[in-house]
Amino acid sequence: MQRLRVLVAMSGGVDSSVAAAMLVEAGHEVVGATMKLWGGDSDSGCCSVADVDDARRVAQQLGIVHHVFNFGEDFETRVVEPYVAAHAAGRTPNPCVECNRHLKFDRFLHRARRLGFAAVATGHHARVVPDGGRWQLRRGLDGAKDQSYVLSMLGQEQLAQVLLPVGELTKDEVRARAGSLGLRTAAKPDSQDVCFVTATGGRRAFLGERIGLRPGRLVDSATGEDVGGVPAVELVTVGQRRGLGDGPGGERRYALSVDVASARVVVGPVHELETEEVRLTSLGWVDEPVVAGRQVEVQSSAHGRPHPAVFRGDGIRFREPERRVAPGQTVVLYEGDRVLGSGIAA
Repeated sequence: MQRLRVLVAMSGGVDSSVAAAMLVEAGHEVVGATMKLWGGDSDSGCCSVADVDDARRVAQQLGIVHHVFNFGEDFETRVVEPYVAAHAAGRTPNPCVECNRHLKFDRFLHRARRLGFAAVATGHHARVVPDGGRWQLRRGLDGAKDQSYVLSMLGQEQLAQVLLPVGELTKDEVRARAGSLGLRTAAKPDSQDVCFVTATGGRRAFLGERIGLRPGRLVDSATGEDVGGVPAVELVTVGQRRGLGDGPGGERRYALSVDVASARVVVGPVHELETEEVRLTSLGWVDEPVVAGRQVEVQSSAHGRPHPAVFRGDGIRFREPERRVAPGQTVVLYEGDRVLGSGIAA
């Protein structure tokens, strides 16, 4: 076995703790590092002072050096500001994908290279598989915890230097390993939702401090009539049901489109959300670009169900009508458990 010098991104959670432990057990030269990204309030289970402390103490338990990298300015510029701008434009962003794109597998990876590390490792539940001099990105073994969706932006250059040790384990196995090693993170709950949006205040409190939230009107798709309102049009997502009331016959209403400029949300019955096509922008590929006409499976949320589709060059066409994808969401193309690439819903 080739002994590597590996920098492990330790978030203070159980997965990255076990990833570091597995690499130490395998005989690699391991150093841990925690990225300090968000300096504000956080109750999601990551990005807090306590998480940095958990990572440091696990590193001590494993007998490895631990560093803290302050990437707060980049996080604000690359993740937080685009998140706010997307909501201000009536789009639905995916900040975890952008954090991986710009921080974990760009800034962190570049820092590792400058420090002389051969590879970086994280606790993501996904797998990097060698393929004749190239690299495949595949789903993690534990389907319920698979995180390949949020890694879909990775290309060959990154995958050549990325290790994902827990991708071959189930979550139960990860916790069992942590317990057997006596790691302080063994029973720590998984992080939830967006790290910089607190559960107590939610998106409304966070965005309300940064942009002027405006009330919006609900307009019936069939009649064009005003049928109610929402407290903040910037917080409405295409496909949303909550807070939109019912039609005159008791039929549930869903958000079909959001126009922030006119503070207008078109609502209608669920069947009007069905669509056959999704146009994609910012397409990127794990390896070779997918050619138009190729059969794929499409997933539009981190733990959503994949749907059969055909790639059409600038988007996808579902085999059967499916729910509309909210503009701004990441759409990932799969072939079986293999990630082919991704784009952003227009």
